[in-house]
Amino acid sequence: EPAALARVARGPAELLGRVLLVREDGTYEGGLGGHPELDRRTAAEARALLETGRTGTVDIAEDGSHCPGGLTLLVESNVPPPRMIVFGAVDFASALARAGKFLGYHVTVCDARPVFATRARFPDADEVVVDWPHRYLRRTGTDARTVLCVLTHDAKFDVPLLKTALGMPVSFVGAMGSRRTHEERNRRLREEGVSERELARLRSPIGLDLGARTPEETALSIAAEIVAARRGGTGVPLTGSKTPIHRDRQGPGGATAA
Repeated sequence: EPAALARVARGPAELLGRVLLVREDGTYEGGLGGHPELDRRTAAEARALLETGRTGTVDIAEDGSHCPGGLTLLVESNVPPPRMIVFGAVDFASALARAGKFLGYHVTVCDARPVFATRARFPDADEVVVDWPHRYLRRTGTDARTVLCVLTHDAKFDVPLLKTALGMPVSFVGAMGSRRTHEERNRRLREEGVSERELARLRSPIGLDLGARTPEETALSIAAEIVAARRGGTGVPLTGSKTPIHRDRQGPGGATAA
């Protein structure tokens, strides 16, 4: 069972070594003591690391606020990193693979064309797979943290792939293309029996409006939308907005928006 163990590694003597066990759904056991908000904040920070399969340290204040203070927590995660599967061995995919690795994903690039899907073209990917996208997606392992990015921009790949993807319990499904391509693709998907509820999950055109043009800028735009979707962000500038800077998902352990 995926879980994270948060232990006080630095702080007041009475808190040193205290442990909080945090599960994937945000619930937790044990307690660090001290301020009532400390366990809630620790659970939120540990869950953030757990979602990306990372082990690391977190500095927080003794009252549980985000400000670095008197406590250092060692958070140990026992879950593998989430997957990002990029379909389409195009230049944008190479930049997105780098961005995905930076965000802590295990990145796979898949394309049916062996001349394009090569390790030399995608050195940052953990895996490069030559297979028809929909066939590979059906046989590979995914979970609720998996991100699917469809960059193929070709109906013969996109339609069967998205029909499969939109019926799976993954966290994010996005597809590249113009608005005209998006409308035509949706028409084809409806003809294939994809429901309106399933189509509503599709993020297309993929990415936030950053005015991106280069592959690297486009990858940043896509990565920003993935983070916003995962964390519940709006994508609007923080300057002048009144939305919370940090968001913690509500859970039985008591986490709320910060």
